[in-house]
Amino acid sequence: MASPAVATRHPSPSFFGPDPRRRRVSARSPSPRSDSARAFAFESRLPKIGIAVKGYCNFWGDTRTRELNTSAESYTLTGSASEADTKPREVSVAVVSSIMDIPSADWDACSVDSVDPDNFNPFLTHAFLSSLEESGSAVKETGWLPLHVVARDENETVVGVVPLYLKSHSRGEFVFDQSWAEAYYSYGLEYYPKLQSCVPFTPVTGQRILVRDTPYRDQVFEALVKELKSLTTKLKVSSLHITFPSEGEFSKLKDSEFLQRIGMQYHWRNRDYRSFDEFLMDLKQPKRKNIRQERKKIPAQNLKMKRLRGDEIKSEHWDTFYKFYRNTTDNHWGRPYLTREFFHRLGEKMGDKVMLIVAEHDDKHVAGALNLIGGDTLFGRLWGCLPDAYFPNLHFEACYYQAIEAAIELNLSKVEAGAQGEHKIQRGYLPVTTYSCHYFLDPGFGAAIGNYLAHETAQVKHVIKVLHDSGPYKEDILNEFLLTQGDGERARKKLSECHIDISAKIPTKKDIRYCLIMLFVQGYKDWFFLPPLINQRPRRTKLQRRKLSQTRKSFASCSLPLHLDCTGCFIRQAHHRLRKQPFDHLCSSSPRHRMAYTSRMNLKRKGK
Repeated sequence: MASPAVATRHPSPSFFGPDPRRRRVSARSPSPRSDSARAFAFESRLPKIGIAVKGYCNFWGDTRTRELNTSAESYTLTGSASEADTKPREVSVAVVSSIMDIPSADWDACSVDSVDPDNFNPFLTHAFLSSLEESGSAVKETGWLPLHVVARDENETVVGVVPLYLKSHSRGEFVFDQSWAEAYYSYGLEYYPKLQSCVPFTPVTGQRILVRDTPYRDQVFEALVKELKSLTTKLKVSSLHITFPSEGEFSKLKDSEFLQRIGMQYHWRNRDYRSFDEFLMDLKQPKRKNIRQERKKIPAQNLKMKRLRGDEIKSEHWDTFYKFYRNTTDNHWGRPYLTREFFHRLGEKMGDKVMLIVAEHDDKHVAGALNLIGGDTLFGRLWGCLPDAYFPNLHFEACYYQAIEAAIELNLSKVEAGAQGEHKIQRGYLPVTTYSCHYFLDPGFGAAIGNYLAHETAQVKHVIKVLHDSGPYKEDILNEFLLTQGDGERARKKLSECHIDISAKIPTKKDIRYCLIMLFVQGYKDWFFLPPLINQRPRRTKLQRRKLSQTRKSFASCSLPLHLDCTGCFIRQAHHRLRKQPFDHLCSSSPRHRMAYTSRMNLKRKGK
């Protein structure tokens, strides 16, 4: 068998040109490796995921060109069981180099979610995607060559579309695969170009294979998936990536040889709140106090927050916000993805679907946050401020608290605040699962990446569980969120753990505080499960701590069992050690008895 670089290397498309940094494989390479050996060597490099890869050039400046075969391919569809006419249909699938080649009405008819038509996603509209292309943000010169896939029936009606791009880098995707590119590069193979089905620069979950609501939409979906895989083979690219698809698409693509990957974001959910204060009451007291303190600092710094929509957003607002955006990109991202023209076109085309939150200081705009309004969701996208503006907690107010207030006023179900940011958890945003699907032509690399993703998936699920359980909400609210997210089995288990399982009368909270430690000493750890009370034991005096230690030692040496009576107090057994231990102040349900005992002990200590 030939060496890996010879056996599986895909020719580079000529319009990309050679990569000057690609390591050339010598003809005197070591002995050939099998696919399994290659996969093992590649897996050893996989833990470097998340490390940026330097040196991959933008190949779009090459003067050589390559003709793309965009001729339509025909697929025969059989009618669905619900369709009266079962006559086979012919659907032609082609590739277009610009979204402007597809009428906006046809595109938007396909972008409507057939499962939930009211779930409007503004990022999948013709207006948003065309704004990216017309403004020069997602075009060939920036490494995003549009290759949108469109399906038409025998009447030339558009029945399905897929937003697709040929890319020479991995920037602006928010699903990080740079280490995969590094592994290809280490073996002398070319990872770029690759095909990417997504909304550029937008980590928002939504449909990616957009199909018009027809009786045969499932067959159109399958035809579009076949065309995507066929296009990957025709262009001889390394891979095809579908990022942030819907959960339904994620499940369907598993049967089409796509590798599955999950990620994590933080979303806020509306429990039919009528005000921001009502939302705060669902949080634990420390979190509620922290948010109120953070919000108080905004008016204290002479800041005024405004929410602008539609015609309220003027041209000068977009020019100012572009300054905010450039300040963020220059300091954190290194380069801007979006142009100034994009924001102006977005405001013109999207209208009331755009919400701009601005902060004013001395009648001057100093910061802002861009949001888009969907059918039931407020999508937080971009944030920025002036370079010389420093106002503590302004970012939290503009991006999170104002978004929550707006969602409550507009009666929206949730707020999606973008990718990453564990600090969102303490402000009411809980972790949710995101999805991506990946198809590789090279079977060796595909197998190795699949093995890695299996381990990564288990780790991500564990992190989501831990972060969710440590969320800022009260226990019953967290369990309710588990039920709404489809994790009913885990929610029922947590609810059952919180029940007190004793046959006698349930002790009061005050009694449990004093006797809980005794139950744990005697091995009654499974009698009832009250973890919040463990952290709420009252502070004891030095004398009480010493007596408690003595009592604990006596209990540990006692062979007779202890029981609780109907008031939650211990029933003392006929044992000489227990008779000598003054533990009435720990077990009695009467505060007066405890006070009397403390007084007697104080008098005894003073020698009176």
